[in-house]
Amino acid sequence: MDETALFLIAFGVVAFALVSRRAEAGIVTAPMVFTAFGFVAGTAVLGIVEPSIQTPGIQILAELTLVVALFTDAARIDLGRLGREHDMPIRLLGLGLPLTVVAGTGMAMLLFPELGLWPAALVGVMLAPTDAALGQAVVSDSRVPQRVRQALNVESGLNDGLAFPALLLVASLAGAASDLGVGSGDTGVGGWAAFIAGQLLLGPAVGVGVGLGGALLIERARAADWMNDIFVRIATLALAILAYTGAELIGGNGFIAAFAGGLAVGTRTRAVLEGVEDFGETEGQLLTLLVFLLFGAVLLPELANIDWRHWVYALLSLTVLRMVPVALSLIGTRLAPATVLFVGWFGPRGLASIIYLLLILESGGVPGMDQIQRIVLLTVLLSIVLHGATAAPWAGRYGRHMKAKDTAPEHRPVFPFPTRMRNTREKAGES
Repeated sequence: MDETALFLIAFGVVAFALVSRRAEAGIVTAPMVFTAFGFVAGTAVLGIVEPSIQTPGIQILAELTLVVALFTDAARIDLGRLGREHDMPIRLLGLGLPLTVVAGTGMAMLLFPELGLWPAALVGVMLAPTDAALGQAVVSDSRVPQRVRQALNVESGLNDGLAFPALLLVASLAGAASDLGVGSGDTGVGGWAAFIAGQLLLGPAVGVGVGLGGALLIERARAADWMNDIFVRIATLALAILAYTGAELIGGNGFIAAFAGGLAVGTRTRAVLEGVEDFGETEGQLLTLLVFLLFGAVLLPELANIDWRHWVYALLSLTVLRMVPVALSLIGTRLAPATVLFVGWFGPRGLASIIYLLLILESGGVPGMDQIQRIVLLTVLLSIVLHGATAAPWAGRYGRHMKAKDTAPEHRPVFPFPTRMRNTREKAGES
């Protein structure tokens, strides 16, 4: 990437920053703008930003962004409070998430029978995690009942980490190369045992150790007034990378370690919470927006060969394949039908799906990868546009609808976990 490309990217960041506050209440979101900007600057139009998927810098950016997102999203959640007060996200994660994977797999096999079971399951897993940042107004607009906002916030914060072990397993079964699969290609009992131990046990163990130890040290350093706020933010990033690299060095999975480390930090102490929030709003958001820019520049041109099946799958993935599992998982909660529809619709597919795809593309070896890539890319693109455009107006409309039902279960108070990106506009009372 030369100076011209860097100049254009920096110009785009500054240009959007100038209108960012106005954009918060509108139908044009930052992911929309950066995806469109990347597409125009990329190979399809101007050809200024021309990295390929195999460019080392893109892979490093994708992996770093996922590590940071997994760690900081998990660090916002206190598992103790989650279990005591937040039944909605537990239902969405415990039942809705696996049902979404199964439904997505089944539909992929129906529309793309040439894929076979495990590549189809890879599609289901890649498109199961949600990204609340694509519809930020939904989790930041105070007119939406806090219990509903928090359900979507927590679901988005945890489902990418919970889905990642399934991604590893399904990618291995689908034929991905050894860096995502069983060590040296051994598919016997010993190979699978080594895979499970290395990827799914060592990773969490390292992550929890780093998270608990790091949280304790930061807590004591702040209590003794040895540590300033700037280095709390720096330490947040360092802990995430420490968990990731520590697990990789001993044969575990670094992404799972980063997620487990974040959970340990969030449950052990709130001392680093401000640092996590500040990092997510600045450095974390910049990393995320760069991923969307590269999504537009590098990946969207791959959509040239889509057909009606890709459109059908993408639209079903954003509607029926999400809404039905959500409705089933919320049975017995006595929530209003409008709430079930609202939660079902606002399950955007974004950052996790993009990075999952990049990781599998880097790994290679999965049959039907061209079809998988087109399905995921089109679904994410439609989600960026549709969820971004509907978030602010529908959040306001739903909030006004629920305001008249102040005794409804949606208004039950819950502990508020921070969102990935706090909105700087106070929307309470706006109409």
